[in-house]
Amino acid sequence: MENKMFCYQCQETAGCKGCTMVGVCGKKPDVAAMQDLLMYVSKGISAVTTALRKEGKSVAAGINHLITFNLFTTITNANFDKESIEGRIRATLDAKKELLCRLSNTAGLPESAVWDGSGDWEEKAKSVGVLSTENEDVRSLRELITYGLKGLSAYTKHANALLQDDEEVDAFLQRALAATLDDTLTVDDLVALTLETGKYGVFGMALLDKANTTAYGNPEITKVNIGAGKNPGILVSGHDLRDLEMLLEQTQGTGVDVYTHSEMLPAHYYPAFKKYPNFVGNYGNAWWKQKEEFESFNGPILMTTNCIVPPKDSYKDRLYTTGAAGYPGCKHIPGEIGERKDFSALIEHAKRCAAPTEIETGEITGGFAHAQVFALADKVVEAVKSGAIKKFVVMGGCDGRAKSRDYYAEFAKALPQDAVILTAGCAKYRYNKLPLGEIGGIPRVLDAGQCNDSYSLAIIALKLKEIFGLDDINDLPIVYNIAWYEQKAVIVLLALLYLGVKNIHLGPTLPAFLSPNVAKILVQNFGIAGIGTVEDDMKLFFGENA
Repeated sequence: MENKMFCYQCQETAGCKGCTMVGVCGKKPDVAAMQDLLMYVSKGISAVTTALRKEGKSVAAGINHLITFNLFTTITNANFDKESIEGRIRATLDAKKELLCRLSNTAGLPESAVWDGSGDWEEKAKSVGVLSTENEDVRSLRELITYGLKGLSAYTKHANALLQDDEEVDAFLQRALAATLDDTLTVDDLVALTLETGKYGVFGMALLDKANTTAYGNPEITKVNIGAGKNPGILVSGHDLRDLEMLLEQTQGTGVDVYTHSEMLPAHYYPAFKKYPNFVGNYGNAWWKQKEEFESFNGPILMTTNCIVPPKDSYKDRLYTTGAAGYPGCKHIPGEIGERKDFSALIEHAKRCAAPTEIETGEITGGFAHAQVFALADKVVEAVKSGAIKKFVVMGGCDGRAKSRDYYAEFAKALPQDAVILTAGCAKYRYNKLPLGEIGGIPRVLDAGQCNDSYSLAIIALKLKEIFGLDDINDLPIVYNIAWYEQKAVIVLLALLYLGVKNIHLGPTLPAFLSPNVAKILVQNFGIAGIGTVEDDMKLFFGENA
């Protein structure tokens, strides 16, 4: 049977091989085709901007933002709106046409750089998707790089929203994207480019960390309410803190409360958001439970980024999107970088809704980003030296629907009492409400924040390496058991590899886009491995007596 589409960029891809009829995420073949075409034209314009830079000519920030936004639009669960994606393709073609006029020499540009958008787009998409690269290993490395760049684009887009840019990161992203079209590059060349992608992943996460902390202060230890109030509310999901800030500003004095959901939970850790009296807590859990939780919330939901699950009719009219997110039939709140978005429709909608139905009560604690952990450094180091803390376990990453992800909750429960979990991302919802206790006042789950805050986990590890006078980061009492789902997790993985971290365990399955030979390279050079049973992995990480 002929494939109607092909996509294998997320962990839940069908059969751990690839979605060929419809995406497990809910993406339809026509949307998948337009996403493939958007990636194609994004690679084309990147080849042009890279050529312009080689000629010593500047590339405007708006072009950088356009390319970054395009990549963000194609990550898993971000945009299901074909019309919106087609608009991105047209905008990119128009921008590329203008850029080509500035090039002195167009010789050697790839076909995607000069394609003008003529012909049948559906047919064109069939010839430029993932499978258009025939060599399995080259395809695997190209996609590994591309997915890393998609993750990088997500982080830099959030920094851009806070008016922070890094021309060096943008130039690399575009150079690397264009390089995935270069048939002269060998497997060794692509492996080197993969590690370079990790290097710029570190730079991109550092840029976003700077943007967030400059705007909102350093995250601090915070207890977050998980109950529900009596006022009508707006639920904010995704990752974009600037969107949340604008919404909070506009809801003051309206009688409408604001709640976070899933990856937006860490907003509560930033000092700047604590001044808003109607910022009352976090509602629900990880993204994949939204069908039940959005229904019971009763009020409107704002999706600021990816992690959309195709909505049920019962709340579809309450689902709003903004930024790179989109879903057909749901209202989209427009607004470019630097512009003030108008959330008045959302607020008026909330006023007509009942208050959220309470689904749980209590508090969860987080805010252990690098600055806060450094403030506790003496306490942490003493606990390690005394043997009170024997090991740190990095369990950051993503959550997902698969039953196999129950492993992470069971793994957390089975950890020795002298082990502390370092986490970031929505993977924490598997264990952040478990009664795991403390070690000398240090919680056994240290939540650094969103998936992009995995940067904090790396910085903490590097700081501990310095404090203990170690030559190798892998000599620290830290093990890595990371869950992944989509492309932001890919750039985190590549960043860790660039920093020299080895023996990372990745689950619940290894990526489908890793060919056997590429997987072998990662195993031999970096010790990448999958997960086993909880019992076996406890023995592996902690010895036979675990």
